[in-house]
Amino acid sequence: MKLFYRKYGAGKPLFILHGLFGQSDNWQGPAKVIAEWGFEVYCIDLRNHGQSPHDPSFTYTDMVNDLIALINELHFTKVSFIGHSMGGKVLLELSNHAPQIIDQLVIVDIGLKYYPPHHQDVIAAIQAVNFDKCKTRSEVERVLSEWIGEPSVRQFLMKNIYWQTPDRLGWRFNSQAIISNIDVVGDEIIPNAIITNSDFEVIFMRGEYSSYILDEDLPQIRNYFPDLELVTIPAAGHWVHAEQPKLFLEELQLHLKP
Repeated sequence: MKLFYRKYGAGKPLFILHGLFGQSDNWQGPAKVIAEWGFEVYCIDLRNHGQSPHDPSFTYTDMVNDLIALINELHFTKVSFIGHSMGGKVLLELSNHAPQIIDQLVIVDIGLKYYPPHHQDVIAAIQAVNFDKCKTRSEVERVLSEWIGEPSVRQFLMKNIYWQTPDRLGWRFNSQAIISNIDVVGDEIIPNAIITNSDFEVIFMRGEYSSYILDEDLPQIRNYFPDLELVTIPAAGHWVHAEQPKLFLEELQLHLKP
């Protein structure tokens, strides 16, 4: 599968992977700053998201294979990576399939453990939108508001609305494939081997108020990544890069090596 991406800057290659229901567009701001540090930044749309192709199969192995195909197409031998949430799990799975291509790994607010499905309101809202009846963006947002009270979450989803034809709106993501495979998104990822700094540097970043990486999760993570750097961003939840962009980038710059 040929993935869509946005490219910024020149230098050492660095890929950024978004989370569930996200897209490359969500990371434009941070990507442009990171590019100024001496990186050639690629914001990737994972399969069934953004402008990348749709496919009924939606597993971490699928997404890793797509990523490896893109890396081979671009003729890269080593790449640095940042992955948020689901994108972080893709990178953890990548470390099982092709650790030799990883230069640096930044995992943003996701652990190794299994996460039970917890997007029920979002899924219900997506399924409630009928594009035969919703002819304007405001009508779509009105339906979403019946299920999702938080304006930031509604706006996040609204970024995925586009004109499929001049008179019909639609979702950019493949809602059917994602919802059908929602259990897979929470899969536990267990590394095949212990990863140390002699393999590649690993940084885990979490939000102070997020429940995705709890203190009790750290022994499991350190069991496989004993040399990891753990960064906690204060006053941030799961959307670390959006809630505390300045602190996030400052910490990232301290750890990434162009």
